[in-house]
Amino acid sequence: SQTDELTDISNRRHMWRQLEDLLSGTHPSGTRQGSLCLFDLDLFKHINDRFGHQAGDTVLVDFARTVQGSIRLRDGFGRIGGEEFMLLMPDTSILNAKKIVDRIFAAIHERRPLLNAPDFSYTFSAGLTEIKIDDTPQAIYSRADQALYQAKHEGRDRLTLAA
Repeated sequence: SQTDELTDISNRRHMWRQLEDLLSGTHPSGTRQGSLCLFDLDLFKHINDRFGHQAGDTVLVDFARTVQGSIRLRDGFGRIGGEEFMLLMPDTSILNAKKIVDRIFAAIHERRPLLNAPDFSYTFSAGLTEIKIDDTPQAIYSRADQALYQAKHEGRDRLTLAA
């Protein structure tokens, strides 16, 4: 299966395959270039603890739908675990990818997904990297993950670019 059951977007296995295809030149985009962004919902355990797991699921689905509405058809987007997501942007420089992620931040800041808590909002942190020549999937993922960790460490609700 290629689909995450809850959010109906790509799962980790499918996202990893898309990344491998991009690096091998067999991706439908026909390119080997692009950027990868990792997202992590901030303080997600607190959402589950305060509002319940059903509310947490609602937030995950809301995030997935909001991101889908902010990206291009050629981009790959999936849930890679828990409250972690991956966005693969073929043939996209890190500066153009940053614009896309900034659009996602703006959209999420407007969201109020819990009907029984109309003032509730949520945030996410993101780590973004550009694919380099001769990169491996592991190297790309590691750079984005380190940038994500830095965004969390610096206060959350922000994007950090990997060197």
